[in-house]
Amino acid sequence: MTTTSTATTRRLSALTPDQAQGRARELLGDIVERHGSAGEMVSTMAHSPAMIEGYLSLSRAMKRVKIPRALSEKLSLAVQEWIGCGTCREAHESAGRAAGLTESDIALARQGTSTDPREAALIGLALKVLAEPAALGDADVAEVRAHGWSDRVVAEVVGVVSLNLLTGAFNLLAGIQPAGDGTPESDEGAAGSAANA
Repeated sequence: MTTTSTATTRRLSALTPDQAQGRARELLGDIVERHGSAGEMVSTMAHSPAMIEGYLSLSRAMKRVKIPRALSEKLSLAVQEWIGCGTCREAHESAGRAAGLTESDIALARQGTSTDPREAALIGLALKVLAEPAALGDADVAEVRAHGWSDRVVAEVVGVVSLNLLTGAFNLLAGIQPAGDGTPESDEGAAGSAANA
């Protein structure tokens, strides 16, 4: 598990709507028009029309999960800690605070757990989906069901993990780093709002 990344330079540049091509130009232009900016990550994803459209669609869909928002942020924090994307981790820490998480909640989530056994079971499942998907079996599903989670929530864990893997891996590949002042260069929260538009 990686918890911090070393300093890197940007490998992919953020684009303006005028620089983007095809469907990416349309999507990026719409976000900028509605929200004033798209954030570094989404603007960089605009190199690929398929990438930006896929991200925005998945992000929009994951806003409709049954997993409570605060718990979804805990799942995201655990996954991003494992992936090692500081930009995403900072964005989810901020979003978690906005959803009511305490500093202790955030620290425990980054360690892959929670004081609530129901939440800890779901966080554990999320990490296994990320790190050992081939090892998933009946016992994993039975455990989260025993904690009262529905099959819908079990299925949605895969979506939350997938969205986090997409954003974390993209930021790491592109060289998008936290700004260093606590403000992520890639504002996933703003991107999520843009995806809802």
